[in-house]
Amino acid sequence: MTTMQDVARHAGVSVMTVSNVINDHPHVRDSTRQKVIASIAELGYHVNTSARSLRQGRTGVIALAVPEIDRPYFGLLASLLIERAAARGFELVVEQTAASRDRELDAISRSRLRNYDGLILSAVELHDDDATLLRGDFPTVILGERGFTGPLDHVTMANEEGAALAAAHLVERGCRTVAMLGGYHSPTGAVDVSTSRVRGFESALAAHGITPDARLVRSTPFTLEGGRAAMGELLAEFPEVDGVFCSTDLIAIGAVRALADAGRRVPQDVKVVGFDDVPLASFLTPSLTTIAPDHAAMADAAVTMLIDRIEGHRAADDYRTVVGPVRLIARESTAD
Repeated sequence: MTTMQDVARHAGVSVMTVSNVINDHPHVRDSTRQKVIASIAELGYHVNTSARSLRQGRTGVIALAVPEIDRPYFGLLASLLIERAAARGFELVVEQTAASRDRELDAISRSRLRNYDGLILSAVELHDDDATLLRGDFPTVILGERGFTGPLDHVTMANEEGAALAAAHLVERGCRTVAMLGGYHSPTGAVDVSTSRVRGFESALAAHGITPDARLVRSTPFTLEGGRAAMGELLAEFPEVDGVFCSTDLIAIGAVRALADAGRRVPQDVKVVGFDDVPLASFLTPSLTTIAPDHAAMADAAVTMLIDRIEGHRAADDYRTVVGPVRLIARESTAD
């Protein structure tokens, strides 16, 4: 088996220099780094991660568990988190939970069993009774809008504010029968992305003199198909709808398709606002007005909170919540 000493002799450098290259130490000349990397490749050297983990007390690997990796929002988020984790010397593995409570719980247990150093979990189905699993000796950061009463490391976004910006924008552009797709009135008062965005949406309508109508708020899967089906059903019942706020850009894209199917023009007949500002939004025809979270800031916050806890830079009871800002980006789908 090739050793680090073999690599050092082959590259004509010290063992410490090889170690610095492997651990991505910043103070290594580029020419030396390339020489060591070439020797590693030629000799087929592999880092003994088990031995290093024993020495360091950690694996250098963290997990990210999201509902669906093929959604543009989660793909964007994963890319940012991978980049931020690498900058701190950690690898990130991605798991998919399919928004299932059992699989979210499995992500927590698997992260422990596989000796990951920590977990970033986009929680959809976990509830307050699970909060004790999300804090304690295993570093965990929660992403998303699911409400927990106990202290947690939590990164969320200003959902109510963003939905209010969307509703206000539609009214200011002349819309009077304004609907929402992807909203939900919880009979139990549960807080999640759908309920929090409904609150912001309806409060903004009321502030602009429009009485919210619960019949114009439709629950739907956060998918292209869900947006298309919900928009078609809404038009069949309320053909006078002239403005639509969608809880995600995917729902909005599906809604625009349904409007085209019905012969309704965007934005002339119906104006549409999405939420997330995924890269596709600016390339559509018409381009999509949307609420843009600060994705980079939220990724920075999640990685910093997690790794600081892994490295022991925070007290055990020092739990924090970060709320990422949002802004409205006006594009063609709400043009005058």
